[in-house]
Amino acid sequence: MTDTLRVAIRPARESDLAIAEEIEAEADALFIELFGATDWPPPASASERTALPGFVLVAEGVETPHDVVGFAHVLEIDGQAHLEQLSVLPQHGRRGYGRMLVAAAKAEAQRRGYRSITLRTYRDVAWNGPFYATCGFHESVPSTPFLHRLVEVESRLDLNRYGPRVQMTAVA
Repeated sequence: MTDTLRVAIRPARESDLAIAEEIEAEADALFIELFGATDWPPPASASERTALPGFVLVAEGVETPHDVVGFAHVLEIDGQAHLEQLSVLPQHGRRGYGRMLVAAAKAEAQRRGYRSITLRTYRDVAWNGPFYATCGFHESVPSTPFLHRLVEVESRLDLNRYGPRVQMTAVA
């Protein structure tokens, strides 16, 4: 097996959304292990993802079509593009696929007329805050009702017990 799989970024098909759920669950296992979490929230189901306004992009193998190795889910709420989820299969991590998905999500948000894109993440987890900073994101303050609701949801789930959560924004 080669060290790097060539991928293409494309809009998700309906059939990709169940795969996205599996990818998110595998990626979340890294958090569960890191934090020793016993009650981590489950990934969004395909139907939950479909019901939300926005778009999903997938990274699919070029040599092995239909092998989706990661995805980015961007919500479009309150006039804001928000990177709700970025997940890459752990066995394909650290090869640039997440970075490719972030770049594609930013470009699609810009194409749809957004000037910026937000996300919420763990500030101090290497593949979170520091990674997004290298993708052009900087810490910011929630400014819409939707973004304030995200902070409330995180508080209700007590996600801060694992470390500081922050909002980050980048130019789309």
